[in-house]
Amino acid sequence: MDDKERQAAFLTALTTEHFVLQTAASATVSEAAARASLYVLSLSSSLVAMGFASRSQEVFLSFAAAVLPALFLLGLFTVYRLIDTGIENQQYLTGIARIRGYYRTLTPEATVFFSAESGRWPESDSPPLRFGPMVAFLTTAASMIAFINSMVAGAGVALLASHVLGRGHTAVALGLGVTITVVLMVAFVVFQQWRYGLSAGTLSALREEVAGAKRS
Repeated sequence: MDDKERQAAFLTALTTEHFVLQTAASATVSEAAARASLYVLSLSSSLVAMGFASRSQEVFLSFAAAVLPALFLLGLFTVYRLIDTGIENQQYLTGIARIRGYYRTLTPEATVFFSAESGRWPESDSPPLRFGPMVAFLTTAASMIAFINSMVAGAGVALLASHVLGRGHTAVALGLGVTITVVLMVAFVVFQQWRYGLSAGTLSALREEVAGAKRS
């Protein structure tokens, strides 16, 4: 093939890759929404069932002892996968930004239609990033499910402590539940930052390429 044919073939391959990356990014969002909905639906159904079981203390305690640990494990698995889909989505969007950087070099008009300002992360900061990385971490789907799951664990510990200690120690049971909830929330934030940190090297290298393309 001559140079024109190679350039045309390369541009076709690049466009195809752009489409594949956009489809994959959309798939991560759909998967995250489906997994979060599955957890919330399971939680709401269990809470309704626990409400019916609360008419009998023995039935309620047995039911809660069986359901709450299962919900907590489901929440852990859901959070782990939601973090993965968030990282995958960032990788796909970074690949799209690299391709857009090449599109900007095609013609003088392309610098306007494919400008970095009209793009998305990492070419331009997303709204949560404008308030700092911590705000961005706290507004992810994984954070939402993790915080709900932490409250499920705290409620389970409070019920267990209240049953073991007796009704006269309700304040102690509530304190244990709140403590477990806060500890799990903090542990999740640390874990999420660690997981994103593992992929930060690859994403940083890709962002440097995008930044170099923008300067050129």
